[in-house]
Amino acid sequence: MPIQRVPPEIFFLDKSSDRSLQSQIRETVVSSILSHQAAPGASMPSSRNLASHLGIARMTVTLAYQELVAQGYLEARQRSGYLVADIDADQRMTAARSRPKASGSVDWNQFLNSSLATRQRVQKPIDWRRTPYPFLYGQMDSQLFNHAAWRDCARQAMGRRDFDDMAGDFAASDDPMLVNFIRSRILPRRGISANTDEIMVTVGAQNGLWLVTELLTRKPLNAVCENPGYPDTIQALRWCGAKVTTIDVDGDGLLPDRIPQDTRAVFVTPSHHAPTGATLPLDRRRELLARAERDNFVIVEDDYEFEMSFLGAPSPSLKSLDEAGRVIYVGSFSKALFPGLRLGYLVGPPTLIAEARQLRSLILRHPPGHLQRTAAYFLAQGHYDILIRDMRREYAKRREVMQKALASTSIEVAGAARFGGSCLWLKAPAGTDTVLLARQLLEDEVLIEPGAPFFDGAQPPTEYFRLGYSSIPAERIEEGVRRIAARLATGSAQAPEME
Repeated sequence: MPIQRVPPEIFFLDKSSDRSLQSQIRETVVSSILSHQAAPGASMPSSRNLASHLGIARMTVTLAYQELVAQGYLEARQRSGYLVADIDADQRMTAARSRPKASGSVDWNQFLNSSLATRQRVQKPIDWRRTPYPFLYGQMDSQLFNHAAWRDCARQAMGRRDFDDMAGDFAASDDPMLVNFIRSRILPRRGISANTDEIMVTVGAQNGLWLVTELLTRKPLNAVCENPGYPDTIQALRWCGAKVTTIDVDGDGLLPDRIPQDTRAVFVTPSHHAPTGATLPLDRRRELLARAERDNFVIVEDDYEFEMSFLGAPSPSLKSLDEAGRVIYVGSFSKALFPGLRLGYLVGPPTLIAEARQLRSLILRHPPGHLQRTAAYFLAQGHYDILIRDMRREYAKRREVMQKALASTSIEVAGAARFGGSCLWLKAPAGTDTVLLARQLLEDEVLIEPGAPFFDGAQPPTEYFRLGYSSIPAERIEEGVRRIAARLATGSAQAPEME
């Protein structure tokens, strides 16, 4: 019986993809085996022939094949090359589960309270790097990051000396090395003094906010949020059953005298209001703390971007002024390192942190030990401070370019962090629908963030949008702004008039 041969034509490589060529080859082979297109004993194309067909180095194919042998998908036979292995029952079961199934007849609305998929949110395309003019907030320019230093720190974290600590189950605890660096180096920059039992590592600031929300809403909660404000905070509170009151901000942020007396928690971004960039003045901070003491509520401070200060020093954190222990502080490494890292920290009274640790352990135990230790080395060895220095210099240049480009347009700067930051809050001409504008700008290879999701209410303002400059090189900003202004000049993004 002739040996079946797997044709090289089934292989296709997307060389613009972020995935490595080896990964794409392995995925093609595994897919063909699990879908029964390649039967056990079938002969794979030789590494030379497949490399020639794909126009890549022969070593790339060889390494991919060797990895598949190690995984049990291929067998290496002397003089016969690589053959499809007879995979075991567990792998066959995996294949069976991966096949598309009928949706079934279950009415999931009977089990689910409401759909989170339809909520208002700031959307960021996964493949945004393919767009020449990405004015996205919270994304990073990888050219500014020291990949070699991070790789060295990751290698140290995997070393024999650290492996036992890093690879174990921390249970409700965290990597002591990372916690100590946060306590001794990060928090003092914000004027905060904390003991280790007052600090917990989180899977980003979002995770910290969610844990606090879950803890506070176990009892009936009347919460206050800023308007406009960070939409995920408002929606998480409502999802967990809180009664949320939103208070309109002015040019200086939240107005403490508008907080209702029955409030139990205030969620605020005092140092860099999201999304306008306003900084809460010192007198308002003291008034907010006095109101918290008088009316017996707690404050959740989201201090998400204090490192990006290149025009002036950021104001002291609200937590640093808190003498009564009413402020819960949420910090993040996402803006300074990279968002995919998903590491942040929560600072609060020992009683609250202990509860947060136990709640976290019910969900995910703890953030990955290897990431915590790698980040700890990166911070402790000075790479973090150098990165912050370089980012501040570059963001200062980009902000100046953006402001000059905007000055000759009809776009108004409606908010900007006085100390720096990495974005501008803008207002288009009256009547503009920036959701529609964002869709139209896709044709111009420009990405912007409409402002509607930041507003609470049935009919949010439509003219606002946010332009970030952390993700776009300085030399592309002027042309990107020009394209936005040109699209606005056509009038095609005007919202339809309400009857």
